[in-house]
Amino acid sequence: MARDTQSIVKMSRREGYALHPKAHKALAKRTGPPGQQGGRYQRNKSSQYSLQLREKQKVKRLYGLLEKQFSNLMKEADKRQGKSGELLLQFLEQRADNAVYRAGLASSRRAARQLVSHGHFELNGRRVDIPSIRMKTGDVLTVRARSKNTEYFKKLDDVSPAPSETPSWIKSDRKKLQVTISGIPTRDDAEPDINEQLIVEYYSR
Repeated sequence: MARDTQSIVKMSRREGYALHPKAHKALAKRTGPPGQQGGRYQRNKSSQYSLQLREKQKVKRLYGLLEKQFSNLMKEADKRQGKSGELLLQFLEQRADNAVYRAGLASSRRAARQLVSHGHFELNGRRVDIPSIRMKTGDVLTVRARSKNTEYFKKLDDVSPAPSETPSWIKSDRKKLQVTISGIPTRDDAEPDINEQLIVEYYSR
């Protein structure tokens, strides 16, 4: 399975945005982009194209997609009725790995992607190992019986504490290690500091 193996901290510094919980400390210490001269020279970010590109890269990396996956989602959003940018974010939020992360069963999207791809979950009673599969209303993701006995899930409260708030489209039962999809994510359910219009403009060139 193709995946981006770059350092998440380096990518966070490049985008100026914490793409992973552990990147917050690194960004606080070093705000410039990675590289030997990252702190000495400011890269030009003033052009509209540069702003569009950086926003696209930020969101793509935030959700852990490769370029082809991301552009295909954008194409699908363009064909649907509604605002393309909001539909793109809806599709990203509906991914199985994101649902696991949002429900608090993983400390990051990367960790959630790994859990799903290693087959630790069942979708509606059947084993699933595709992180990109899109969740629908009524779907139920449950940790497999054999996986519940692993150290990770036994110590879930330590490795991934319960989130202070769960999105309205998700119902999480940590006792049963179960996630139920109760609706469709809205724009407000995605990260607030995403400018999806810049992404639409980037692909409209």
